Amino acid sequence: MNRFGISVELKHVPPLDPEFIPLMRFNRAFLETAKKPVGIAVERADGQMASCRTFIHGTPEMAEADHYYINRLVKTILWMKGGFKVYVSGDEGTAEYLRSIYCAGGGQEFDWDYMASVFEHPFEIVLVDDIPEAKDAPKAMGGHLEGCRIGFDAGGSDRKVSAVIDGETVYSEEVVWFPKVNSDPDYHYDGIVAALKSAAGHMPRVDAVGVSSAGVFINDRTMNASLFLQVPKDLYDKKVKDIYIRAITDTFGDVPYSVINDGDVSALAGAMSLDDSSVLGIAMGTSEAVGYVDEAGRITGWLNELAFVPVDAHPDAMRDEWSGDIGCGVKYFSQDGVIKLAPRAGIELDESASPAEKLKAVQKLMAEDDPRAAKVYESIGVYLGHTLAYYYQLYGCRHVLLLGRVMSGKGGDLILATAQRVLNDEYPEAAAGLKAELPDEKFRRVGQSMAAASLPELKK
Repeated sequence: MNRFGISVELKHVPPLDPEFIPLMRFNRAFLETAKKPVGIAVERADGQMASCRTFIHGTPEMAEADHYYINRLVKTILWMKGGFKVYVSGDEGTAEYLRSIYCAGGGQEFDWDYMASVFEHPFEIVLVDDIPEAKDAPKAMGGHLEGCRIGFDAGGSDRKVSAVIDGETVYSEEVVWFPKVNSDPDYHYDGIVAALKSAAGHMPRVDAVGVSSAGVFINDRTMNASLFLQVPKDLYDKKVKDIYIRAITDTFGDVPYSVINDGDVSALAGAMSLDDSSVLGIAMGTSEAVGYVDEAGRITGWLNELAFVPVDAHPDAMRDEWSGDIGCGVKYFSQDGVIKLAPRAGIELDESASPAEKLKAVQKLMAEDDPRAAKVYESIGVYLGHTLAYYYQLYGCRHVLLLGRVMSGKGGDLILATAQRVLNDEYPEAAAGLKAELPDEKFRRVGQSMAAASLPELKK
């Protein structure tokens, strides 16, 4: 396999996608001949900084390869950690190239606009003599079980709430709601408050509230979330950004609370069930939802939106309809990945069916040991093996917990077994340091809403 003059050789190739080029392998091959130092740093909220020192070739004949490598590197940092200002050192041409794509009408306009909106700051590319050093501010969260707590989990099709007293769930309920199709934020607010009051009715008092929700949250504020997709921007700014904070304080007054991404809560639930830290949770469902708990058991505050992180360097990789970019995780580690591969295996899907129904059709074939379905899951397993090595390089995590509908049943078992084989054969250093596993019964007992309840620390 060759792209921009960079050659990549693989032992394991997805049977239904032989042109797949793992991005990490492209990066490794690129860096073998790149000698010109370049620094990239990305500024996030509250002065936090992601920092990376790397190399390019810096020659006219390798300009295309250099631009591609830097493009994918910056995009990876942005969606892994988030940020609104990119600092570049060592090469003026690199800064100029990034300005040409991170702008209105540029190739990375989606990322440019999204980050500016989330961080409420214009997106900038700045050339500097030397990049700032890395700075993080992880928070110790979760694992607090004492007292009377509420855990609320806001999903796209149902909302769950639990009342937890000294680590024991005394009440749980699950209510169907329709947040993604409602444009009135009062609908969402009323639903959240109803859930909180329902849980509170089963405890003598409320000491703390933890919220797990899809979206990007900074300082407990809802900066972007698909649950509020139909809410107009003016109403979003006025009523949604602080919606969870308002719902909690309006209902219970001045109690401790925490609002974080549901992927991070899944990773926290995994850490609680494993009784360990350094956990990356990957949920393969409608999209690829990811969370991370660091070595010290803390939530990092990073975006961890790996659905938008590139994993495939092939120029004809599948395009994501929302971001407009190609080769990103969402098209490999979600139901879209299954739907993409099924026709290549000779499986005809009902085009009038929903994505979830198409996934169920392939899962049914897999349950019946259909060899065509097995090829689909084997291909995803090869994708995953190569990509887990990349995620290990990015995070250094010891555990990866694989969740979501795509990982259920026989298909999930085949994905995991195939990924492990790829890791063992091609990435022995990652295979030795990383354990990938499916959730066990202990994880299911912890649950998303109970893990959310454990987020806030009680006032002393």
